[in-house]
Amino acid sequence: MFKPVNEQMEYLRKGCVEIIQEEELKAKLERSLKTGRPLRVKAGFDPTAPDIHVGHTVLLRKMKHFQDLGHDVIFLIGDFTGLIGDPSGRSAARPAMTRGEIAKNAETYKTQIFKILSPETTIVDFNSRWLGALSSFDIINLTAKYTVARILERDDFSKRFREGLPISVHELLYPLMQAYDSVALAADIELGGTDQKFNLLVGREIQREFKQEPQVVMTMPLLEGLDGVEKMSKSLGNYIGITEPAGEIFGKIMSISDPLMFRYFELLTDVPARQIAEWKSEIRDARINPRDLKVDLAKQIVRDFCGAAEAERAVADFERIFKHKEIPTDLDTIEILEKAAGTGQGGRKPSKPLIDIMMEMNIFPSRGEAKRVIQQGGVYLDGERVSDISRELDIARPEEHVLKVGKRKFYKFIVRISG
Repeated sequence: MFKPVNEQMEYLRKGCVEIIQEEELKAKLERSLKTGRPLRVKAGFDPTAPDIHVGHTVLLRKMKHFQDLGHDVIFLIGDFTGLIGDPSGRSAARPAMTRGEIAKNAETYKTQIFKILSPETTIVDFNSRWLGALSSFDIINLTAKYTVARILERDDFSKRFREGLPISVHELLYPLMQAYDSVALAADIELGGTDQKFNLLVGREIQREFKQEPQVVMTMPLLEGLDGVEKMSKSLGNYIGITEPAGEIFGKIMSISDPLMFRYFELLTDVPARQIAEWKSEIRDARINPRDLKVDLAKQIVRDFCGAAEAERAVADFERIFKHKEIPTDLDTIEILEKAAGTGQGGRKPSKPLIDIMMEMNIFPSRGEAKRVIQQGGVYLDGERVSDISRELDIARPEEHVLKVGKRKFYKFIVRISG
């Protein structure tokens, strides 16, 4: 049984940047309520990388909202359009991917999305099913339904055209192919990031050309990364991967700013907008501690991706590490074997440079990076800050040591002399 339209609209507006057109969405929901037919909600994902970070889940969560309301959601894997590469926001053509790479990434997507979506009611489809079946005649017929002038209105294309940068013909096909997905699926609604607005609107036009009622377009914001400035991206290192360990996810959430915390509450949880507004007011009046809210946010996100038990454990470990200054309970001990030859010469006690130990443990990518972090005060050995980059460790007796790097990373190790 569907909820009243006004309740559905309030739930679906949360986190949206734009709904085109809102009155059309309301009309579709009213018709759905009257006929009992669920709406078909589509969101497409090109499998260009094997891992999904929480920025990608903004769309998944809006899909879940439609699922919660009883509508059909289609997670569309662009295994055909992935061969073209989405030109959105690009100053050059994307490198071509092989079918093998796309197929491998698509399989990982299918397992990761069900951390948010219901596997029982989610429709997973591949656009090669219909795009791969198009004949040359069909493709020419499709291209005849849109003009080059309209395609070049797109910001990234027009910018490249003005600057004399190359635009390949196959890139011009991408918006049309994505639009045809909506025709093939008879989509009532398509979701996408704000950078996808042009493509989503082309879908409306192409549906009209094929005598279908145009889809409603709902755009979602691009989630800021941990720095609160740049879009979340693996290449920028400001991301939270949904397959990362629970403790790592929890710690990263706790490191974000208070304003960004509310942004994450809005886009990465199902907390109602009214509750978020109330929390903001309570913080302004010093009635609640923002740290307590951040713990709750981190716990919710870890629970979504790692389960309730891991979320509770992450909270306990965080409190142990940062409130009580203790170390995690589940650290594995890394054993480092040092050859007897070359140690203890001249009657000196056997020792080993700490930087050598950290490099053998693959903690830093380079010795230069290790020295930089030590100089900035980011390395602790057995609870004491390491200030000397030439620090050596006495290894005459094999003792267990705990190394802390930065705020959240702990390593337990022991150096033994072999032979």
